[in-house]
Amino acid sequence: MDKLLSQFLAVADAGTLSGAATALLITQPTLTINMRKLEEHIGAPLFERSSRGVTLTRYGETLYENARLMQRLYDNTLTAIIDQQHGAERGLAIGSGYSWWNMFLRDLIVRYQGEFPRAPVQVSLGNQLRLMDQMLSGDISMFLAHEIDGLSPNLGTDFVPLTRVYNAFFVHAGHPLAGAPRTQAEIDRYPRVISSLAESRHDRFFDPSRRRTRVETVFDRTHFAFRSNSLAACVDYTLATAAVLIHTHVMRDIFAADGLVEIIQRQDPRPAIAGLYVLKDRRGEDRIEDLIDRISHAARATLPPLQ
Repeated sequence: MDKLLSQFLAVADAGTLSGAATALLITQPTLTINMRKLEEHIGAPLFERSSRGVTLTRYGETLYENARLMQRLYDNTLTAIIDQQHGAERGLAIGSGYSWWNMFLRDLIVRYQGEFPRAPVQVSLGNQLRLMDQMLSGDISMFLAHEIDGLSPNLGTDFVPLTRVYNAFFVHAGHPLAGAPRTQAEIDRYPRVISSLAESRHDRFFDPSRRRTRVETVFDRTHFAFRSNSLAACVDYTLATAAVLIHTHVMRDIFAADGLVEIIQRQDPRPAIAGLYVLKDRRGEDRIEDLIDRISHAARATLPPLQ
């Protein structure tokens, strides 16, 4: 892939020239010169620069999405060639939220490798926006997550619905909120624990016209006491404090074994759809469609029904 485009993607992902230069192992002045060369070649400004870093202009957004596509195609081609050379044509790379890994994906992976013992498997666990970043970068081929509201249609993603869930609230046994129905106002008096890290660079995934008005998600909340991409760390913190852990309700039995109990919500929780994100340009590939079928079958056998 073209060097300037690769450097452009690094700057867009890092949000700063210094951060991108460090990741690329080049000097910041060299990177600055190269980005100016790219802007001259394109004939339009790609970045808006400020003391906080750089953000993409609308021209930069267009270049970013198309450069990502070119990078994916190039990386996928190299990966396919390497797989062929090593006779590992059934390998997979997939992402998942913690809930889906615990509920069924772990067992599915074990069965898959039993069927294809030479297949290399890569599993990335984390929040949905970080997994989206990895899929767009070509590091994983698909991921399991809640449906993400307000995504830009330019991302070129496809969403396969699998189950209907809701966000539940968990506290340690003996917590003042445990044991009786609670209103949202009562729950909101306590700080939150969230198993995700806020990363402003992920804001580019959303439709620009909806960035300021899109529905607030758990990843946007600022009223929290503890935030980590480690679910184990979040559970430990919740057990040791009066904070409330927010997480998918299907984890209640697993959390109960750890000593957490679900708060009974007085109002009906708002339902959400969870499913599988995959790139539209990979739909129709035999291996991708086979994996979608396997995941869909395992999800239907384990998770609450979609309807």
